Amino acid sequence: MPAFASRLARLTAIVALGLTTTLATIDTADARRAGGGFSSFGSRGSKTFAAPAPTNTAPGAASPVERSMTPRTTQPSQAAPNAAAQQRNTGGLFGGFGRSMLGGLLVGGLIGMLLGHGFGGMAGMLGMLLQVALIGGLIMLAMRFFASRNQPAQAAAGGPALRQASGFGGRDSSAGSGFRMPDLGGNAAPAAAAVPAARPLEIDGPDFDRFEELLTEVQEAYGREDYAALRRIATPEAMSYLAEELGENATAGVKNSVSAVKLLQGDLSEAWSEDDTDYATVALRYESIDVMTDRASGAVVEGNAETPTESTEIWTFARKRGGDWLLSAIQAVE
Repeated sequence: MPAFASRLARLTAIVALGLTTTLATIDTADARRAGGGFSSFGSRGSKTFAAPAPTNTAPGAASPVERSMTPRTTQPSQAAPNAAAQQRNTGGLFGGFGRSMLGGLLVGGLIGMLLGHGFGGMAGMLGMLLQVALIGGLIMLAMRFFASRNQPAQAAAGGPALRQASGFGGRDSSAGSGFRMPDLGGNAAPAAAAVPAARPLEIDGPDFDRFEELLTEVQEAYGREDYAALRRIATPEAMSYLAEELGENATAGVKNSVSAVKLLQGDLSEAWSEDDTDYATVALRYESIDVMTDRASGAVVEGNAETPTESTEIWTFARKRGGDWLLSAIQAVE
């Protein structure tokens, strides 16, 4: 047995180490690759988790925003909790707790037989069957006892909800009263987050010129690792994700050098206003010299320092009323 426990401990350690390595690899894969563009991050206001409208520049679907500080406004599905509740309430001798407990005992007994100790200290198959029958009977009696105690409590808990749904005990909901007593019960559904009303926004020539300038400024500031410049031309949220990617590169001992940025094609996906902020989402196809170099030696480890590469991405810009446009989100195109 000590040898078996030792082998089990070594196997557990190997599995844990493998999981750690896998997670680290996935985290590193999120970093920017030379010529591969940025990962999807940032905020598009109330449309953060909605797909941008396709354009001639990017007719394909945009990758969903993977990292954002914008809260989701969708309500959780009720199907999963109901299914889980039905699974928890499954009765019978081999249902729920009884099945798990009996399975554990059987497995333990079989392992004991394989190790030469019998089934719980008793020898032979007859002893095993006798113990299974006794344990099964005890579990069935216990399950019936607890089920009979829980039924009155469940009926009482369902009473108020059924009465309220039927309209008994209060005014008819169709009366249209503007006053309503607050529900102090624990089963009240959480209130949905308020979604700001989106209003169409007109984008003109100077705006498009600024978007093209920001494309070059962001790329080159990123390639220089110029944090101060990125803070001036990106929202604090977008800046935090760009700084995170630069930090990942530094940890890996590489530097992403970007230069000779040139816009090849761009068009507007959608533009709108909500609250005091304007948003504009545009599709951009551009070329650049985008290489990954070794931070110590400067040698190119990925990409081509002589040949420009093309990338197509969805960029969202935001501005406060009367302010300047700032980079707010970047999405890759699938």
